[in-house]
Amino acid sequence: MTEPSEDLDDYLDHHYIHRSNWLRAAVLGANDGILSTASLAIGVAAASDLREPILIATLAGLVVGALSMAAGEYVSVSSQTDVENADIEREKIELKEMPELELQRLADIYEQRGLSKATALIVAKELTKKDALAAHVRDELGINEISQAKPIQAAMASGAAFTIGGALPFLVTLFFPLDHMEYALYGSALFFLIVLGALAAKTGGSSIPKAILRITFWGTVAMGLTALVGYMFNVSV
Repeated sequence: MTEPSEDLDDYLDHHYIHRSNWLRAAVLGANDGILSTASLAIGVAAASDLREPILIATLAGLVVGALSMAAGEYVSVSSQTDVENADIEREKIELKEMPELELQRLADIYEQRGLSKATALIVAKELTKKDALAAHVRDELGINEISQAKPIQAAMASGAAFTIGGALPFLVTLFFPLDHMEYALYGSALFFLIVLGALAAKTGGSSIPKAILRITFWGTVAMGLTALVGYMFNVSV
């Protein structure tokens, strides 16, 4: 009996949905790290002929952005966790106070999914007998191990990814010549975004060309507008 169970676990491990939580946070963090840090550097570079202001602004943006991204991800996902926990507690009360109604509600869900009325009721009774709360949390509330919010995991993935992504434009500002620094930042950031889009698409099993097109288009828009602001103000830093 153990072999079929192990085979099923191995089969499920190959599905991309298991990566959705951390992959979303990591892609968001890396994309924001590359884009916001490069855009900030481009804006300052467009308004200054000195390397030091560009380095300081880029490094500050990198540190603050990583901390902000991690904190924001933790807070937002924690809010989702609070909502999930509140619904679970409410479900516990309903199961205790109106078990028959909850059983019928579960049967209705299965019937709507395609089971006959009699079969749906049998399934609902058997799942309720095994673990009523788990059945309602999964099938009524739509919460499972894959979709369940994980604040710490999301915060760490997002913060680390932002740091890695933001470090790439910072290295450009550190080593590339000052002449045409904006173009060097734009070209390198575009390359980094293309690599990120391809890696994210491959990891998530989606279309690589579509991901690259999407990420480079919006990256170009963001960096272009930031450079425009720098040229418009042309402040000597």
